[in-house]
Amino acid sequence: MANLLEIRGLSKTFSPGTIHEKKAIEDLSLTLEKGDFVTIIGSNGAGKSTLFGAIAGSFWPDRGRVILDGEDVTFLAEHKRSRSIGRLFQDPLKGTAPHMTIEENLALAYLRTTRHRSPLSITGKKDRERFRERLASLGLGLEDRMDSPVGLLSGGQRQALTLLMATLVTPKLLLLDEHTAALDPSTAEKVQELTGRIVGEQGITCMMITHNISAALALGNRTLMMDRGRVVLELAGEERAGMTVPALLEVFKEKVERELDNDRMLLAERKV
Repeated sequence: MANLLEIRGLSKTFSPGTIHEKKAIEDLSLTLEKGDFVTIIGSNGAGKSTLFGAIAGSFWPDRGRVILDGEDVTFLAEHKRSRSIGRLFQDPLKGTAPHMTIEENLALAYLRTTRHRSPLSITGKKDRERFRERLASLGLGLEDRMDSPVGLLSGGQRQALTLLMATLVTPKLLLLDEHTAALDPSTAEKVQELTGRIVGEQGITCMMITHNISAALALGNRTLMMDRGRVVLELAGEERAGMTVPALLEVFKEKVERELDNDRMLLAERKV
């Protein structure tokens, strides 16, 4: 199977030479095959979101390369990468325009990711029918509210809509940055189920950051644990299938010679 994403020797330090210097990513290399669904866990400051930022083009790395589907995109502008990379954030308010309707938000997402069509183009009847069909697949009744402003939706509805917008035209890569963390448990579970279904049905190559270790081991086919800008553990296959949360915490302790100190992650496991 062909590689979809190659990260070669990636390093990034913010505010170098100052008292605020922060080495966020250090000589990180990683390869994803087409169709991989990789979950990523780690303490705050481990470099997870910074890794996503480098892939999406939010900043340029100090060293290293980002290769997407055979193309070196290391220094490609973020808006150009967005045609191939879908991204969801923790905050449900990001990724949508609240004063625009559901249909208008979907139209913008569709036209932005469709090559050879300007974002100023007008969607037609077939496009609107497609939007309605895809909205219906969410099971939230949003297909009957296409003229409603997005700002009137709940956090879960907005995050589900953002997920649909990011996958309306199947992206080469989907980045999910703790996209259910700000939702209540039942809504988070619903959005998580939608995520698994959409990614599976479209065969999307996906990377998902989560603070829920159980979810990280249950979803996808690979799990990475990051610490201090590096990947310190990778699980796949039978080893991953047989891994438990307590065993993973113990492995982490052995790898980095200290215990996991992320209260948010540990609290999430106690609630399961």
